[in-house]
Order: sequence, then C-alpha cells, then structure tokens
Amino acid sequence: MNTPAEPGSPRPRLHPRLFVIFASEADEAVIFARGPSAWFQLVRWDTRHDSFEPGAWIRGTIYPERCDLSPDGRLLLYFVYQGRRGWTSYTSAWTGVSRSPWLTALALWPWRSTWGGGGRFEGHRKVVLASSVPCAAHPDHPPAGLTVAFGSRPRQVMDGPVPGAPWSGVDQRGRVVFAHDGLLIWRRKPNDHVVLADFNGDRPDPQPAPEWATRPLA
Repeated sequence: MNTPAEPGSPRPRLHPRLFVIFASEADEAVIFARGPSAWFQLVRWDTRHDSFEPGAWIRGTIYPERCDLSPDGRLLLYFVYQGRRGWTSYTSAWTGVSRSPWLTALALWPWRSTWGGGGRFEGHRKVVLASSVPCAAHPDHPPAGLTVAFGSRPRQVMDGPVPGAPWSGVDQRGRVVFAHDGLLIWRRKPNDHVVLADFNGDRPDPQPAPEWATRPLA
C-alpha cells in the first residue's frame, strides 16, 4: 500500500504505458501509448530508421493484445471501448480496420461489449475476427477491399524477452526492445541500453486524419 503524499508535495509522475506490434514483412510497427488518464495515442515506428510518426489520439480504451498490424504494416486492426457511444449505432465497443497509425475506420464491426472482439491479419488484406459466428459490419463502414473470416485468435504476446518489463519484444532487425517508464529502449547488451523514444510529456492533441488515411481500400 502506498503512503499518502504530504499536503503540498509534488504528485508522483505518471508514465504512459507502451505496447508495440511489429509488421511481419516490413520494417514497420505501431506503438500504443496509454496515458495520460483515459487517452491512447498511436505512433508509427519505422524500425529501419528509428523514425516516429504521431497518429491518432482517442479518449477511450484500446486493447492492444487484441489488435494486429497487416504484414506490410499499412493496415491496423484494432478493438476499442468507448462507453459514451453505447447509445449509437457503433455501440460501446467495436472492431475496426484503419490505415496505421490512424483510427479512421475503413471497415467496422459493432461489438456491443468487450467480450470477444479484435482479430488478426492472415494476409495483407485478409482479416479473421474473433467471433465464433459471423457478425454484420456497420452499414457506413463495409469491408470493401478486405476478405473477412471469423474464428478464435491468439492474443498478442504479453511476456517478452525482458523479465519485469511492461512490454518487450524483438524487432525486425533482431534487436531486443522494451518499455520502461514511458521510454522505448533498445537493450543492446545486458548493461548497455539505448533510449529510442521518450513519450513522457506528450499531451492529448486529437487531429483529423490526413487525406491518405481516409481513402477507401476498394
């Protein structure tokens, strides 16, 4: 149990929590940064050049372990919960496909609850949604240009090669990378770490998706 802070003392610093999904056939990744508070930010990571492109901000909950990136790194399959949308046709939770690192839905399936949801890519434009039975797409977001199947799916791996890290993994260059206190770090050697990116201090700044991210797939 934490000891309450003395009146007037500075509040403890809260760091964003990071989760990364790598593309299987391209030097691309998407970073999910949770925080501050109930916000998520998406960031495209060019793993060859270690360049980072800020994308969408959303006030809600994204479940990264139920998300996936297409093999070429261009499309993102994501699962979102936003309780305040429960009365709309989108329902309070939905699975969507967008152009990474944005969330403009090129295809969308209302899910109603956080039971199930999400999916995986089985090709550049083939998705398998985590549902034992077919479900209808939102009429405003049909999956044109996608092949869609339904079935169970494995979750993204939570336990990586760095014990105790909130997230860790191996990128396309074979580097062991991990998250710690809002930092994305390359573990070059056991005692030689290189900070690749620092997401501390980022504040919610929702912006419209660029035109290229809104283009239909078909």
